[in-house]
Amino acid sequence: MKTCLRVTLLLLGLSCLGLLEERSVLAASSARTDHVLLFVLEGVGNDVIQNGDMPVLQKLANEGAVTWNAQSLSPPLTVPAMASLLTGVPVSKHRVNHEWETYDFSRSFLRAPTMFDYLDLAGGVDTALFIMDERFYQLARPEIYVDMQTCGKAKPQCTPAILVEYIKDYLKKVTSEGGFNFRIFTVPGLLVAHLPEPADVATKRGWASRQYTTSLRTVDTAVADVLEIYQHYGVLDNTTVIVTGLNGGEARQASKVNRAVGANGQRQTVVPWIAWGANVKPGYEISDPVSIMDTGATVLEALGLNTYTEWDSRALADIFQTVPERRTTGNETFAP
Repeated sequence: MKTCLRVTLLLLGLSCLGLLEERSVLAASSARTDHVLLFVLEGVGNDVIQNGDMPVLQKLANEGAVTWNAQSLSPPLTVPAMASLLTGVPVSKHRVNHEWETYDFSRSFLRAPTMFDYLDLAGGVDTALFIMDERFYQLARPEIYVDMQTCGKAKPQCTPAILVEYIKDYLKKVTSEGGFNFRIFTVPGLLVAHLPEPADVATKRGWASRQYTTSLRTVDTAVADVLEIYQHYGVLDNTTVIVTGLNGGEARQASKVNRAVGANGQRQTVVPWIAWGANVKPGYEISDPVSIMDTGATVLEALGLNTYTEWDSRALADIFQTVPERRTTGNETFAP
């Protein structure tokens, strides 16, 4: 009940019975973006957002920009899909293939540049990454502009609520004097939160299980709690929130949920792609094709950064109310 009331009063105008109130939270949508929050989900389909199982995400989708047909990797292997999201290129270029589904320390790190690298290059923007899968460690090379914390599958006590506590403690420390030996000393320009619990639960208990439905609400509450933390630090009004998914894992691949047929007759994995908050058009349906590979370029666009990249992707510039103010450093340009 306490969590429900917190979500109700602070963020989205949801009652504990799941009813929408008249109050809108769109006043901040025209503000300049100084921060981006990226939530990467697993096992969260379009249906469970649209039917009200995740009322927080449903309201973000209703009040922001959304497509229900963003393409993920097919077949939807978890680690390769995350690599494509971070690098903006397909498996054939980043070379994180099905073998990476099994962690192997001798494999070292992903070699392709990630959105974290380009954020630093274009504007000195720092990233904080919170993951719940140890295999993702090899996708984020240790860099001075990336703080990473893992609460993964090897620790059964790790839950979305625990990850939220990690984020809360982290932001408290980096905004304190001295930064507690973290590399970043303020609220980062990009914070990524990985929340795979619904896929994990569905694999063990089934997609129609009570436990799966409970996991959806747990993730929904975690998203609201992170937004509450950002409001506490006074940065929510200048934050663009992006929510998308991977749909990784054998159970999701075998499921008929979130599967579409492409022009070539092949099954494709589709996921939600939602943007909400600073400078995002309210109630906007994205009509152009979207891939999860477009996420990194859109993060840079939201922050007003330009960079030359090797990405096979584009920024979803149509979701913004105004063209973001250019704040790129010029480091990414080539001398004549």
